[in-house]
Amino acid sequence: MARVAWFEPVALPGRSRPLHGQGRLVLLLIALMLLAGCASRDMATQDPRAGEGLSIERALILATAEGALGTPYRFGGNSPEGLDCSGLVELSYRAAGIPVPRTADDQYRTLPEARQARPGDLLFFGDRRKATHVGIYRGNGQMIHAPGRGRQVVSVPLDVDYWQDRFLGAASPAP
Repeated sequence: MARVAWFEPVALPGRSRPLHGQGRLVLLLIALMLLAGCASRDMATQDPRAGEGLSIERALILATAEGALGTPYRFGGNSPEGLDCSGLVELSYRAAGIPVPRTADDQYRTLPEARQARPGDLLFFGDRRKATHVGIYRGNGQMIHAPGRGRQVVSVPLDVDYWQDRFLGAASPAP
């Protein structure tokens, strides 16, 4: 199969002129959206539709969490010097002026449940008796979290069996 460069026109069946530039980009985005719709399994997530923005609080939460990418894990940490999973949540929500409990299980038990996670919401994982881990839903099937000793804050895909098997629920404390 011949490789097509991004700048080369693409002809569609039944169309006399090939697509150029923006038309091609629109076609690619539509294809990606259709594929993304098939990717989710058990976790109900909802990303903002085109034209719908995030609240300022959610934007601040996500910006803070994204700014923490690469921060080393530190048990009990809730500062830029080191973070554990619930410390990342506390730090990110504090930046948006939203107080949250300190531990993953307290967050899970006290924050308002979300049926569908939106960017900035919390995702909880555990063993059905207790939430032992929390991450921040980034959108597009990704979560930002502090994975554990010897690692750093990262963004990971949620379609992995490990997360699917341990998922407890989502919370939405941000407007």
